[in-house]
Amino acid sequence: MSDVDIQTASVLALGPLQISETVVASAAVCMLLGLAAWLLTRRLAEEPGTRQTALEGLIATMEHAIAGVAPQHARELLPFIGTLWIFVLAANLVGLIPGLHSPTRDISATAALACIVFLSVHWFGIRSQGLRRYLHHYLQPNPIMLPFHLISELTRTVALAVRLFGNMMSLEMASLLILLVAGFLVPVPILMLHAIEALVQAYIFGMLALLYVAGGLGTQPVDPPVEMKE
Repeated sequence: MSDVDIQTASVLALGPLQISETVVASAAVCMLLGLAAWLLTRRLAEEPGTRQTALEGLIATMEHAIAGVAPQHARELLPFIGTLWIFVLAANLVGLIPGLHSPTRDISATAALACIVFLSVHWFGIRSQGLRRYLHHYLQPNPIMLPFHLISELTRTVALAVRLFGNMMSLEMASLLILLVAGFLVPVPILMLHAIEALVQAYIFGMLALLYVAGGLGTQPVDPPVEMKE
């Protein structure tokens, strides 16, 4: 967290293509998570040790959270929603490394995540309901509602991207301002605040994605709870 500029620096140029710090950080997070997954799962046993027990507990916790929203599709949605939770959390925590910024403080990264959720809602819905039945729900309860359903799809996708971006940007700016004012006498509370907020924002993003996907599976648009809109 070295500055508060919104624009991310370009670290590589391939002709007209500019590779930004956000792209590099996101790719690094993906590779590290892939390596961690391989290391943690390459020696699974019928009688799990401490590492495997913790891993299975994490997966069971995520599956339980998904089952609370879409009980009939928990196993189906676990890979997608679980990956979102883990990736967003890891990306949020990158800001704790001196000199680096969280990829999720860049609107382009959060917009990409929101677009993935948007496409996944329709993919899961069409696969579950069939194309004709899925599209028919946009005409319910009356065909005149079609424009409003389409606007709702777009606005909630934009809100999903802006929410994560705004929260992570404001968190890094607030942390930097506190450090500038109070010096480095209070680094531990600031780091704890960042870690807790990173966890909360990852959970909320994943839950909102889960609600939207569950709505597609149930052929009914799902609005997030009031506390997640705030």
